[in-house]
Amino acid sequence: MPIDASLAGREFPPTAPHRVTADSVGAFAASLGVPFDGSSPVPPTYPIVVTFAALQDFLAAEQVDLSRIVHGDQRFSYVRPVAVGDELTATMRVAKVRSIGGNDIITTTSDVTDAAGELVVTAAATLVHRGEVAA
Repeated sequence: MPIDASLAGREFPPTAPHRVTADSVGAFAASLGVPFDGSSPVPPTYPIVVTFAALQDFLAAEQVDLSRIVHGDQRFSYVRPVAVGDELTATMRVAKVRSIGGNDIITTTSDVTDAAGELVVTAAATLVHRGEVAA
């Protein structure tokens, strides 16, 4: 089922708060093969943990199967670095939806804020929703 182009401009509810702990950052860093000793900077791609939760909420709300999504691009624009102890929430917006060759290209932005509501980072992603395979 194609993605409805009228989703462009729609904002989805914020994710549940995510506490940034040394353990969660350590596990994330280990998955990247990067050392983390608890005092090292949080890897700059760590906000994907929170923005992926926003993506999952979007997919569930729109009844889109994750297995049909290919992650095409990801960018982070920082106001300040993420730190252990932060409590982060992501609010995702669909910026654009277009169809190319039977696939839907979805551009999203997610504002990641701290417990005080201050912007920490904005994540922009391009997702490809693979079209149905003809029988």
